[in-house]
Amino acid sequence: MTNRKLSAAVLATLLSTALLTACGSGGSAADAKGAGSQPAAGQAAGGDSAAAFPRGVKHALGTAEIKSQPKRVVVLDSGELDDVTLLGITPVGAVAPHLKTEGGFPAYLAGKVDGTKDVGPMNEPNLELIASLKPDLILTSKVRHEKVYDKLNAIAPTVMAETTGEPWKANLKLYAQALGKETEAAKALADYEARAAKLGAEIKAKYNGTAPTVSVVRFVAGPTRLYQNASFSGVVLKDVGLARAVKAPDVDKSMLDVSPEQINQADADLVFVTTSDDPSKTKQAEVQQTAVWQGLNAVKNGKVFTVPDETWMSGIGVQAADRMLGDIAKAAGVDAPK
Repeated sequence: MTNRKLSAAVLATLLSTALLTACGSGGSAADAKGAGSQPAAGQAAGGDSAAAFPRGVKHALGTAEIKSQPKRVVVLDSGELDDVTLLGITPVGAVAPHLKTEGGFPAYLAGKVDGTKDVGPMNEPNLELIASLKPDLILTSKVRHEKVYDKLNAIAPTVMAETTGEPWKANLKLYAQALGKETEAAKALADYEARAAKLGAEIKAKYNGTAPTVSVVRFVAGPTRLYQNASFSGVVLKDVGLARAVKAPDVDKSMLDVSPEQINQADADLVFVTTSDDPSKTKQAEVQQTAVWQGLNAVKNGKVFTVPDETWMSGIGVQAADRMLGDIAKAAGVDAPK
């Protein structure tokens, strides 16, 4: 048996157990998968107590039947890790950000993942280890783990968002429903949005009524990327009320790959830079030595700011967004919102 894949026998046993349990209560095999089922009778809309279980949670690949409020949760991406720890849950298993060069869980979540087992890598999670943790809920997204959904769902009810990044607020609401934490999630999101709006007002006032333009540059092992509106960082910047640079095309997409000669498309009043990999594996040095980069107004004005990749790119949740607000406030020369 390999270290990363369940043997056929183990998977068969897990799946058989799940199906027999469902059939023993009068359900069909399809019911065991949760297809087409509805929330339990008497479940209050938006209710978030243990009394609101069992419940059915509709997600990207069906409906998860969750018998009781989950206590042993496994999360298979960094956004889900931000979400569950935001809601006061220490997951029994999680994967570390797949582009985190130093390894381990995000530093900004220190103290919130004590005892959590690393069940990665994200692209091929260790199914045997996940099963050994005996989770009662697994959270991830279709874009990440659609191929192993059946195997995960045989281990525990699995809730999958459609994708990651831009829809991070909707994903939080989905996972909160599965956890019975809707009220906590709604409050955390509303508080964050109030802080973002307050920060935006303070920045606008400092800049005489006109908010500065911004861009986000990420150096990766490949083409340099400009992160646009339809990304996690893009949503946060929009929440603050900061506009994109006029020179940047396709601003409503998630990202744009650019060559060193095209880096002028990143020019803005404030430029935020992250590095997702070992800098020697990226084009960071090459790009930043070009005349095009050196000619950026932000470079000449000292308005280029290096920010953590684990919050601006991988965090994808309220806690990471709050860290972003602090970085934006510092760059703009105003106080961070409380």
